[in-house]
Amino acid sequence: MVFCLKIGTKRNTLLLVPSWAYLRAACAKFSGCHSTLSCPSPLEYSQLTSTKISHPEDPCFNSVRESELGILITKIRAGSCSEEVFQSLVHDKACNTVQVSHDLVAKLLCRFKDDWKSALGVFKWAESCPGYKPLPESYNMLVDILGRMKQMEKMRSLVDEMRQDHLVTLDTIAKVMRRFSGAGEWEAAARTFDELGSYGLEKNTESMNVLLDTLCKENRVEQARAIFLELKSHIPPNAHTFNIFIHGWCKVNRVDEAQWTIQEMKGHGCRPCAISYSTIIQSYCRHFNFHRAYELLDDMQAEGCPPNIVTYTTIMCSLTKAEEFEEALQIAEKMKTVGCKPDTLFYNALIYTLGKTGQLRNAVHVFEVEMPKVGVKPNTSTYNSMISMFCHRAQEQKALDVLREMENSSHCKPDAQSYYPLIKLYFKTGKTEVCLSNLLDDMVCKHHVSLDLASYTLLIHGFCRANKCESAYLLFEEMTSKEITPRYQTCRLLLDEIKQKNWYAAAERVEGFMKKMKSS
Repeated sequence: MVFCLKIGTKRNTLLLVPSWAYLRAACAKFSGCHSTLSCPSPLEYSQLTSTKISHPEDPCFNSVRESELGILITKIRAGSCSEEVFQSLVHDKACNTVQVSHDLVAKLLCRFKDDWKSALGVFKWAESCPGYKPLPESYNMLVDILGRMKQMEKMRSLVDEMRQDHLVTLDTIAKVMRRFSGAGEWEAAARTFDELGSYGLEKNTESMNVLLDTLCKENRVEQARAIFLELKSHIPPNAHTFNIFIHGWCKVNRVDEAQWTIQEMKGHGCRPCAISYSTIIQSYCRHFNFHRAYELLDDMQAEGCPPNIVTYTTIMCSLTKAEEFEEALQIAEKMKTVGCKPDTLFYNALIYTLGKTGQLRNAVHVFEVEMPKVGVKPNTSTYNSMISMFCHRAQEQKALDVLREMENSSHCKPDAQSYYPLIKLYFKTGKTEVCLSNLLDDMVCKHHVSLDLASYTLLIHGFCRANKCESAYLLFEEMTSKEITPRYQTCRLLLDEIKQKNWYAAAERVEGFMKKMKSS
């Protein structure tokens, strides 16, 4: 794999990828990327704070030996088809010594979440190991990977395999529906609901809500509404059903329908909650109509539904995005005075706002003192905000200290965005000889953070701007072999650089790819 290489090894040449020395020389002029505030919708907020999700960042995954993980990863060649990956692992003596476990499989799937060929190959290898049977959760991870990479036929085949072994759960169906809708195949998502009985699952309020939520998140609110009207006579809706529609209508900027849904909700005997109102408040805030948002706050109080932490966090995030920083911090103070208990997402928004106003000392106090004092644990986004803040002020060591703390954390781990601010800082300061090399080595080889679209974009642009388009083109070839589609702007930049060097074959390859992008 690219970047799982040590300086001085002969594998650099064999894999046809740039060495670390070459990487260090190439990236000096790259400008990096910026950390941004990402606040979930109130409906998503409630789901995030109420659902325990099993993930390779959990402490149970620490039982996986890094040496075993490394053995498997080094045997996988980028761009190989899934069958080649499977065969290379099956016939390798070192791989045969690895003790396959559920934790190991989960970490491998997480590592190759942006490379469906490798993910499918390692999964089939694990499945073939004597005495090992993957968990339903591992199957679901692979279903999601295949669907996200638009491998619909392979996703269907995997689900059929799961059906035969009675492994399909509602979580599986939710992922299938979501990926069909994301690929523009909402009818296939609806058919999946119709086929629930063949998977041993019931058509009930919970499964209906999964379908409606999937469609609304993909802006298919009218289709969701039509399906709901057809189903509601024999599947009763609940409060969550209407909250899904409120979120859906607001997402497509039809707030009047969202307001009407509040009344429909009451007509069905369901009481609107803070999530219902907060979703509409977020819609007003998104259009900077804060006056109307504050009016709805008063309506909530009058209805006997006082604002909660979700409501206040939603408003604070929106004010910060509108650069109304003082008003955003006033909302935070008001939230504390009314007795709302802060949570991680609130503190993430507060830290980000403090950082935007230059109040680094106060942000550090929140992170190091206030959060531990009230028993709120930071998550990856919390750490990322702190890293970004320190890097923005060229405080490299403090940013590294926060990164190391997250790497050693038992409840969250870095993602690709955790490393971007430091990469940007190293480019600005010219520390590309050792610091950048070590950082990327840790990112990919030690912590197995998968290179995704943003990572490839960052590196390709960096190489092009540093006049090292050889490396940029190699990365382009690797990401396309993994069926990660580069942005058109990235292709345009790469093509211009290649043409200046008169690399006709490479230019023809990039131009051909761009034509396919336009026609699809």
